[in-house]
Amino acid sequence: MVDHARARRLSERIKVLAAEALERVVKNPELGFVTITDCHVTPDLATSKIFYTVFGDEQQQQLSAEILEQYRGRIRKDIGNRLGIKITPTVEFVTDEIPESAAQLNQLLAEAKQRDSELQKNASGAKPAGEEDPYKHKEV
Repeated sequence: MVDHARARRLSERIKVLAAEALERVVKNPELGFVTITDCHVTPDLATSKIFYTVFGDEQQQQLSAEILEQYRGRIRKDIGNRLGIKITPTVEFVTDEIPESAAQLNQLLAEAKQRDSELQKNASGAKPAGEEDPYKHKEV
């Protein structure tokens, strides 16, 4: 039987425990500034995807991804010990693409706003190409 509410509660708890496990378990000083952003647990509670972001350049992100993959089993064990359920979900770390796409969307919105202001500026001094009122009116 599938319990979606329990999966949501478990994913929130795993998110917190994973962030704490990064401080406690991962002893590699080369790990970048990693932020756990979200966690999704399958309804059967067998698999968890932990979404994260890394502050830094592409090289720092790649190095942090390798370190997280290296410590994945130890992080799962730490989460399992602190979670207190019979079967600990498998852990999969996934790079969160939302901050990058949000920054790109903000840039596009700023560009659209600039174009709108230029268009409004050009339209304020515009005059009709023909007559003032090009529509024919029936005189009564």
